[in-house]
Amino acid sequence: MLVLGIETSCDETGIALYDTEKGLIGHTLHSQVDLHEAYGGVVPELASRDHIRLIVPLLENLLSKTKTPKDRIDAIAYTQGPGLSGALLVGSAMAEALAFSLEIPTIPIHHLEGHLLAPLMEKNPPAFPFLALLVSGGHTQIIHVKKVGVYEIIGDTLDDAAGEAFDKTAQLLGLGYPGGLALSLLAEKGHHHFDLPRPLLHSGDLNFSFSGLKTAVLNLVRAQTLLTDHIKADIACSFQLAITEVLTKKCLMALDQTHLTSLVVSGGVGANKQLRQSLQENLSQKNYSVFFPRLEFCTDNGAMIAFAGAMRLDNSLKHDLSFKVKPRWQLA
Repeated sequence: MLVLGIETSCDETGIALYDTEKGLIGHTLHSQVDLHEAYGGVVPELASRDHIRLIVPLLENLLSKTKTPKDRIDAIAYTQGPGLSGALLVGSAMAEALAFSLEIPTIPIHHLEGHLLAPLMEKNPPAFPFLALLVSGGHTQIIHVKKVGVYEIIGDTLDDAAGEAFDKTAQLLGLGYPGGLALSLLAEKGHHHFDLPRPLLHSGDLNFSFSGLKTAVLNLVRAQTLLTDHIKADIACSFQLAITEVLTKKCLMALDQTHLTSLVVSGGVGANKQLRQSLQENLSQKNYSVFFPRLEFCTDNGAMIAFAGAMRLDNSLKHDLSFKVKPRWQLA
């Protein structure tokens, strides 16, 4: 079956086609980074308007590029939530209208489920059950993935997510928005010269807290008489190391407690080079396996939504045709 995937939860418009027999047929993505950079964050109204402007051209371009007639599509998966209300409405309206005209089913998808299942598109996917570290701008969670549609959150962030801490620290260092990638590149030029806190590292549970780390960076920046490029690089390096150590230790603890042997890492921060290296080195020492999506599928995209829709079709987890979005939607 051929599934069309539509992702419009925030500031990326993603369209993809996934065939349950042939795999990913093609995908296209437009990022609104340039649009929101001047404001230092996502402006919901501007995000919604940009989705409206681009969603039809992106769909037509993908169908043309893959030489796929609309009537070959068997189902349409779209992000129902969580996300920005206006942005979600654009994708859901497009999906439901097109599905109605083609007389095919729709499959509303939880945005985080798309991220969780994205690594399963790779050549050597993990088998169920497995643990997942979902680490992005809005979420830092450890999830027990038992099977498609059955998820238990066993560790969660109590305040700022890791991605938020990356972006806010980048702004403190004058790296602009979004600053996660820029901060990681800067960190490669620095050294671990500053002792920053590792929040909840020894808490004994699997929860996270990064607001205190962000505040520590703020105080450190203010304490510098001259914030040189060299000092900025050292701060970035020390900050990244602190987050990496916390995430790595919590994942090891979760694997030990659940007696699972596979960890999936997904979300935008999952593209961080130091985090990937730390997890691979530390998990291999205990014969645990770690799986990552390819870099282009770490951030929001239509391919993960199309794939999640295909997985739900295969598992007979079809949804009704109700037309609604869920800006706040708990994965569990």
